[in-house]
Amino acid sequence: MNIAIVGAGFAGLSTAKVLTAFGHQVTVFEKEADVGGVWSASRRYPNLTTQNVKSTYAFSDFPYPKHYPEWPSGEQVQHYLDAYTKQFNFAHLISLNTEVKLATPIGQGWQLTVKTEGKAEETRHFDFLIVCNGIFSQPMIPDYPGAAEFTAAGGRICHTSEFKELADAKGKHVLIVGYGKSSTDVAQAVCQQAASTTVVARHLIWKVPKRLMNVLNYKYLFLTRMGEGLFKYIRLKGIERFLHGIGKPIRNSMLNQVQWVINRQCRLEKLGLKPDQPLESIARSTVSLVTEGFFESVEAGHIDVAKQNSITGFSIEHGVRYAHLTDGRRLPADIVICGTGWHQRVPFLNDDVMKHVTDAEGNFVLYRSMAPVGMPGLAFNGYNSSFFSQLNAEVGAYWLADWIGGKMKLPTAEAQRSTIKERLAWMEARTEGKHSKGTNIIPFSLHHIDELLSDMRLPLGVATRFKQWFLPIDPADFQYLHKALLQRHQPHAAQKMPVQTKTV
Repeated sequence: MNIAIVGAGFAGLSTAKVLTAFGHQVTVFEKEADVGGVWSASRRYPNLTTQNVKSTYAFSDFPYPKHYPEWPSGEQVQHYLDAYTKQFNFAHLISLNTEVKLATPIGQGWQLTVKTEGKAEETRHFDFLIVCNGIFSQPMIPDYPGAAEFTAAGGRICHTSEFKELADAKGKHVLIVGYGKSSTDVAQAVCQQAASTTVVARHLIWKVPKRLMNVLNYKYLFLTRMGEGLFKYIRLKGIERFLHGIGKPIRNSMLNQVQWVINRQCRLEKLGLKPDQPLESIARSTVSLVTEGFFESVEAGHIDVAKQNSITGFSIEHGVRYAHLTDGRRLPADIVICGTGWHQRVPFLNDDVMKHVTDAEGNFVLYRSMAPVGMPGLAFNGYNSSFFSQLNAEVGAYWLADWIGGKMKLPTAEAQRSTIKERLAWMEARTEGKHSKGTNIIPFSLHHIDELLSDMRLPLGVATRFKQWFLPIDPADFQYLHKALLQRHQPHAAQKMPVQTKTV
């Protein structure tokens, strides 16, 4: 089958590698000049690192280099992904600097209008289209009153992904909007150069230290099945039924102890930065790691946190630029950097197609976060916010290979819609509406993977699942999928292709 893939991040690359191995003809379109998605050089802000340790943030058959730090930098992740394309010999299938302008269903396939930098637009035809442009594809910047006048007077408003050079902040009054990891990363990076650094935080969230009590790596708490089991999934089975039933006092005690450690270690009460919700509220949105040095910079006065505040507008007075906050303060401002999230959009799909992909509220209506109902020849991968985004994408790629290859049958359209509706309602309730248009599966990454494995009839072994309850997830545990599915689809090829573990 001739398949088009849009996007060359973790999802697009793993999908291309897997489908190529299964004999499909693949073309990847990437509008940036390099592979990497959110890790591309065009989108890396200063101080960007992974949230996951490298041992849990790799593909199943491609570990990071041993000399990489435990939390690789954004540049190192991009180099890793570039090496992945070369190691598995599919770099030549990727068209860089090429944007998909329009994708239209034609007959049994798709017609794509693509524009490569320096060339005229061209039309390409494919049998199948897989969208891997990600849920972090379009920066979201609030529409502030007075923004046009602010920028006309020399001010700058940008997204964290658009702020590249620390030198731009030297001697400037910098406001960073938001309290997620990107916002605190940027604040810590610029505070030694800026004339003033203020984080404008509408809500405080819990931030988890990389090492609790400066000893225990957080991966042993949150990157295990036990870590997921502490939060209530849509359906409860086995130990989780106990933890949220008669064993709930044990579960509550565990979370309360972790909360106490974080509060004490980060001196949150002393700094006035203790969230007003319990630690378990992280299940409603995402886990944010502590930016190294951030709380120390707040304590030293290098960073001010304007909590429970938003920017209400800008003004220019006597040639000086000001940002106005909801509490009435007026702060001098030269640069405003917004860590305010992303739009979940697919600009190259027309309205008729999007009616099959999203509902009236803009939520993505995808079975298993990948398959739109009643839209043949179209799929998504990477449309989930996950602790293990690379692993969800890779297992998702095998799920797609099994489905496209005709060996896995999906439920009826009615059953798919029922499952999607139930899931969206549950997500809406548990996140108080902050489920990123139905794409947020944190902190249930492994639950999602288990569902994909169940669909493929290739669940993890009992011993492996037991190990994962107490130890951080090892992507190599999922290597068996490659050979097992090749045996199903291409028995002779599977006998000749043993699974190999490579490094950069």
